[in-house]
Amino acid sequence: MFIPTLWRRSSWGVSLRPGEVRIIGGQWRRTPIRVIDMQGLRPTPDRVRETLFNWLGQDLTGYSCADLFAGTGALGFEAASRGATKVWIFEQSPPLIELLEKLKSKLKAEAVQIKKGEGVSLLKGLPPNSMDVIFIDPPFDTKNLYELALGAASDQLAQGGVIYLESAKKFDNEHLLSYGLSVFKHLKAGAVHAHLLKRLD
Repeated sequence: MFIPTLWRRSSWGVSLRPGEVRIIGGQWRRTPIRVIDMQGLRPTPDRVRETLFNWLGQDLTGYSCADLFAGTGALGFEAASRGATKVWIFEQSPPLIELLEKLKSKLKAEAVQIKKGEGVSLLKGLPPNSMDVIFIDPPFDTKNLYELALGAASDQLAQGGVIYLESAKKFDNEHLLSYGLSVFKHLKAGAVHAHLLKRLD
């Protein structure tokens, strides 16, 4: 729900309306992204996004990325803002697809490709071993979706590619071994566990 008279401040001192987040860095820095009131919609917190893109090295020039459960598109558009050459944004909800398309048009974000549908299936339709960064951030209450997404993402990673995994629990290396993955970065911020994963080979 939007309450125009109330404001909050981001960690960069920019006033934000309830119901929006902002792109943190790159060519579209400080651009607002609308967040609608929808069950399960949970944009990645500012602090976590800032840490994630520090982990990734800030400049994503030439990268190919896929955001499997885009929601607001904050992760995918952040990657495009920082130079990613191709960003696949997957989302099932018609209202969210409409907002994503409007944001793409506003930014003239030619690198962003928005596809309506289930993220894991759409990822499997991309060329194998072609993604430098895959973002996995589904609603926390979804059953088995993490397992399906991790299996598909492991197959689609390019050499040296990474998976960003956001969840309500910590994934350890023993759990990830069956996917051929391991954790090399982890952050806990409130209820959120943020992981950066890489292939074992």
